[in-house]
Amino acid sequence: MVYRKFQDLKLSALGMGAMRLPVIDGDDARIDEKATEQMVDYAMEHGVNYYDTAWGYHGGQSELVMGKALGRHPREAYYLATKFPGYDLSNMDKVEPIFEEQLKKCGVEYFDFYLFHNVCEMNIDAYLDPRYGIYEYLKKQKENGRIRHLGFSAHGSYEVMKRFLAAYGKDMEFCQIQLNYLDWSFQDAKKKTELLAEYGIPVWVMEPLRGGRLASLDAADAEKLKALRPDEEIPAWAFRFLQSIPNVKVVLSGMSNLDQMKANIRTFEEDKPLNEKEMETLLGMAGEMVKKTGVPCTACHYCVSHCPQELDIPSLLALYNEHSFTGGGFIAPMALSSYPKDKLPSACVGCRSCEAVCPQQIKVSEAMADFAQKLGM
Repeated sequence: MVYRKFQDLKLSALGMGAMRLPVIDGDDARIDEKATEQMVDYAMEHGVNYYDTAWGYHGGQSELVMGKALGRHPREAYYLATKFPGYDLSNMDKVEPIFEEQLKKCGVEYFDFYLFHNVCEMNIDAYLDPRYGIYEYLKKQKENGRIRHLGFSAHGSYEVMKRFLAAYGKDMEFCQIQLNYLDWSFQDAKKKTELLAEYGIPVWVMEPLRGGRLASLDAADAEKLKALRPDEEIPAWAFRFLQSIPNVKVVLSGMSNLDQMKANIRTFEEDKPLNEKEMETLLGMAGEMVKKTGVPCTACHYCVSHCPQELDIPSLLALYNEHSFTGGGFIAPMALSSYPKDKLPSACVGCRSCEAVCPQQIKVSEAMADFAQKLGM
């Protein structure tokens, strides 16, 4: 197992994410505990020492099951991470009871790593609101030793992360972001990584395989990669990309069965970062993958000054591309929940004034209508 130094700790470069555990009869809330225990045991035997769960995973069952599975091992043999569930605004005034319940569910006296969960457009104002006392409470738990390391995860935009870091950055020890070779440009992951580096904050990775999307590629792309590394499995390329990013410490993979875990552990038996040609090939492929489902907006902003509704068209098109590529998902609806009603895609009146000045000749009005229909807003 490859390890990364974090302060005075030695963390396994591969961490076990507990959002996609094996389940019974396809029911996300019925975790297969025996299979999970087998996976945890195998991971422990093969050097994985970082385990990540959360309040809402598997309908609230993930913390319970992971607590039981890990509780069969010495407490000092693993690092456990969980999160305050700020993705649900109704939780904002419940930080103390939720934290206490999490300790009970996981069967531990402290968390090695604890995160503000999913900092995004929807909740940034609440996270920064001192009335809820979330920041002060979590700082106090760190002072008391019940949290060893405090950080945050973010699905929000670069600007949202900047706001959060401006307020709390001095106390953040790590940050978890969606990072993979597709999102390096697509979701500004490169820019976010650089922002964190400015604060001296190391990166934890979520969605390294983009929900499994990067575990298998079309035949043409697979052949390109095989020509460069004949013995490298396709999913391993996503991990090799991350091994090439200096600020990355822990890569979390939500493995759903033992075979996936064995394959990922084999990959992390050694560091094999990409060379310049391999990196160029991989990122070029990622760009082509996005083009197949998205619109080619370059965010030149010519359109904005010509929109009678004063819509932020580049931002809306970026969210449209995300939603189209992913085939749905929560990121676009989550971001749009912070928009006023008169700035949503449905506010487009179809006048096509923006299209007259678009250098990319994007049919913006059609994209906005399609986006509104997909969202049901």
